Amino acid sequence: MIYILTKHKYFKHAKILLEKIVFKDFLSTRPVLSALVSKDNGDDSDVNALMLSWLVIAYCNSRMTQEAIQVFEHMRVHRLRPELHACTVLLNSLAKDRLTDTVWKLYKKMVGLGVEANIHVYNVLIHACCKSGDAEKAEKVLSEMELKSVFPDLFTYNTLISLYSKKGMHYEALCAQHRMETAGISPDIVTYNSLIYGLCRESRMREASRLFREIKDATPNHVTYTTLIDGFCRVNDLDHALRVREVTETKGLHPGVVTYNTILRKLCGGGRIRDANKLLNEMNGKNIEPDTVTCNTLINAYCKIGDTKSALKVKDKMLDAGLKLDSLTYKALIHGFCKVKDMDSAKEFLFSMLNSGFCPSYCTYYWLVDGYCDQRNEEAVIKLLDEFVTRGLLVDISVYRAITRGLLVQHFTIKLIESVKFLMMVRDYIFKKLIDFRGNFAKEN
Repeated sequence: MIYILTKHKYFKHAKILLEKIVFKDFLSTRPVLSALVSKDNGDDSDVNALMLSWLVIAYCNSRMTQEAIQVFEHMRVHRLRPELHACTVLLNSLAKDRLTDTVWKLYKKMVGLGVEANIHVYNVLIHACCKSGDAEKAEKVLSEMELKSVFPDLFTYNTLISLYSKKGMHYEALCAQHRMETAGISPDIVTYNSLIYGLCRESRMREASRLFREIKDATPNHVTYTTLIDGFCRVNDLDHALRVREVTETKGLHPGVVTYNTILRKLCGGGRIRDANKLLNEMNGKNIEPDTVTCNTLINAYCKIGDTKSALKVKDKMLDAGLKLDSLTYKALIHGFCKVKDMDSAKEFLFSMLNSGFCPSYCTYYWLVDGYCDQRNEEAVIKLLDEFVTRGLLVDISVYRAITRGLLVQHFTIKLIESVKFLMMVRDYIFKKLIDFRGNFAKEN
């Protein structure tokens, strides 16, 4: 039916019918694809190519990229040239998914089928370079464009400038801006935002501020002001960051949670907890909901000064708001309780962290061991391994490392024989793992 409708140029009806069955599991299987291009449908390769091109687009729009690739490969095997738009959509889907290697492989196959790249295809390729951070390949694409007389547009230059700025290649970014202006293309706010970001990233705030003042034919947006605020926070110029935030509000652009998090992080880092709480109250007054970053910043700040009571209050509010604790939350709480020598609470948060599926670092284990050693509670250190087993948790090598180091550092309270004992346990643990691996490997082969 789709073939007949397409052949008689009832394209709209053919596409509707195709989209109705696009989610059916059988559609992209080899027998069905072969049926679509079989001799029963005639030898009209143009019609067959058009049908399958629509199928590629439909799959990509439904985020079924692998199915789209399968259809493309089927077309390649049968020497059917896909529509240019279908190639662009497929390449773009792959670039968005950061499958950059597949993007280049597919592009070569596309060229092999005789599909001529246009500005949209080249923009997708440069976007893929930006995703992978490959400035050298982006320049090669640009050279290929010039060779084929395909002229870059605003999107091309913006993507290049963004790539250069993220890579710290500020000179190259400015050269790209000069080239676009020479070509008669005016920079927009996206262009300026990338350039300002590059300068702020390198803490060149004087140049970033000057470029901000030189913005013409474009209106600064949330990204512009947030980038500047973050830049001033990077160079510890909090007063200037706060002034930029005030300017943002006078322009009718109300800062979001990302902007507040940037300032909050700097306030907490400088020990200005009272000012941080004022900022938090301001957020509440403006109905700006704190996110996980906001709460983690406050919890970490409270734990650093040993105020675990306030840290727990923030943690409870975080849960009440429907936010989930992440590895940074647990890490801050464990460190905080170890700091105030509340080792039982620190240990419970460690096990909660493990039960939640997070993997603590060596430092996290060491804080706990070091805390027990400072209390001269050698028995708790020695029993820690047994508690892991009792709770049904895997004993990570980091646990052994932390315990061994803790015992060696605290040699004045614990006999050296205990340290040697744990070193032997580490050895036995590694040998057991190797034997288990060898046994499993033998069974599988």
